[in-house]
Amino acid sequence: MTAEEKKKELALYRLKQADETLDEAEFLLVGKKSPRAIINRAYYAMFYAVLALLIFEPYSSSKHSGVLSYFNRRFIKGGLLSERAGESINTAFELRQRGDYREYAELSYEQVKPYIQKAGEFIGEARSYLKSQILI
Repeated sequence: MTAEEKKKELALYRLKQADETLDEAEFLLVGKKSPRAIINRAYYAMFYAVLALLIFEPYSSSKHSGVLSYFNRRFIKGGLLSERAGESINTAFELRQRGDYREYAELSYEQVKPYIQKAGEFIGEARSYLKSQILI
């Protein structure tokens, strides 16, 4: 298998992770589980799609903030993906941070519910971009 074929295979794997994680978020929402868990899964669904995009980029980072900074600069400010996509993942990241790391932080279903749809749109946009560039 060539290096390019390996990249395509990994990108498809990351998109599969994104789809599966979005399914988890939907399952948690329908089951009226923790809003914190719902936003966590919705954010990670988008994050896995970002990782699929970055496979073809000369960039890597072990920190989410670094990944998002590069993503915003390259894909949002660069006009490759919509500003709406950037807003969706950045706000989901902030909500996840609040829910996971701030003491006594409470998230509501009303706050997190829209991110199920936003994550689906985000993944679709990332997949469309990769297909349009004949990367997958």
